Amino acid sequence: MRKRLFDAAARIVGELGYAEASIARITMAAGVAQGTFYKHFPSRQALLDELLPALGEEMVHFIQDRTAAIRPELAREIARFRAFFDYLRDNPDFLRILNEAEFAAPDAFRRHIANMAGPFQRILSKARDRSELADFSEAELEVVVHMLMGARSYLSQRYGAAQSDDAAVFSAYAKLLKRGLF
Repeated sequence: MRKRLFDAAARIVGELGYAEASIARITMAAGVAQGTFYKHFPSRQALLDELLPALGEEMVHFIQDRTAAIRPELAREIARFRAFFDYLRDNPDFLRILNEAEFAAPDAFRRHIANMAGPFQRILSKARDRSELADFSEAELEVVVHMLMGARSYLSQRYGAAQSDDAAVFSAYAKLLKRGLF
């Protein structure tokens, strides 16, 4: 039942936004009574605060499943970038959930960013330690991680909703990585 409510909330927020994701709409979409909602979540905000971090973890698993065996790290990062766009195409509601969360669920947004940045930095640190990455300090790697996450964010807003495979996006990203980071 909890998963049904959660999935319904993701659909409602993705389609209508956080402001329109009322408990009545969520429970109607889940096909349950409103009282059932409170057996699983203490409040609407509690549910919304779980939404983005959980969907972010789902995205990470999707990307990891597609890229874990790829080496060297440059090829793996390019594959992660492509997998990110594949995830967005399979889950078009994710971008609205992400973009509105900063204001509608700020705690969830901060957790999501930390959940994405920490592992990404560890991956790049290991690549640096294997001499696959330019010599960046840990503080610089943190900045690089947020640069790459920012690039993904803006590129996904511009190209993520497109159903066509825009080769220029992937080519430009690969060139930037090859010539600057790796």
